[in-house]
Amino acid sequence: MNASELAAILPEGSLFAACRADELADLLALSSRHDMKKGQTLLLQGDPGDQLLILLSGNAKVTMVAQNGREITLDYADPGAVLGEIAVLNGGGRSASVIALSAGSYLRLTRAAFEAFIERQPGVAWRLLKELARRLRQTNDTVESDRAFTSGPRLARFLQRLTLSNNADGRLRLDLSQTELGSFAGMSRENINRQLSAWADVGIIALEHGQIRVLDSHFLSEIAASCE
Repeated sequence: MNASELAAILPEGSLFAACRADELADLLALSSRHDMKKGQTLLLQGDPGDQLLILLSGNAKVTMVAQNGREITLDYADPGAVLGEIAVLNGGGRSASVIALSAGSYLRLTRAAFEAFIERQPGVAWRLLKELARRLRQTNDTVESDRAFTSGPRLARFLQRLTLSNNADGRLRLDLSQTELGSFAGMSRENINRQLSAWADVGIIALEHGQIRVLDSHFLSEIAASCE
């Protein structure tokens, strides 16, 4: 992989999306490439934060186990996602695990290599700080709005996060079971099933062989923005 290929898969808002070609080339030189298998644990909650990953192909989920033993899905990662960077930056333990949902590949950058990258490319540090600040603001906004939203708007917001961008047929990025979707949205399977069935009845979504397809994205956006 070269710098241009890496830049092409980094999504807007990625930690390294604003890097120049020469900076990405340096990042690649300091990284090692690895294959992953479906179900493989790439990062484990509680482990030392001694490396970060950049997903090149395949999908993964980010989960944590709460003190009561409940597993919570925090996010789903697509190619270009940077994983584990917070623990690398603050030197603490992993706050969540990353598990591969499919076969794929990723880049691994050790903490020592990341520090060397910042020392060799000092201009990157300021851009990293700006991106982390943006993420913190976004997280705060999400937490506040989710507190105000009841189950319908909350589920609509999570479906929007999972819908493929620029996709006319409304398919989701991943085919999740209702249990998995409930873990992601913080809702029970029963509530998920009831809400999806109601939306399917009025044509907002379609349930096809257990898979969800958004039929009316405009209406779903209106529900996501409402506070019932």
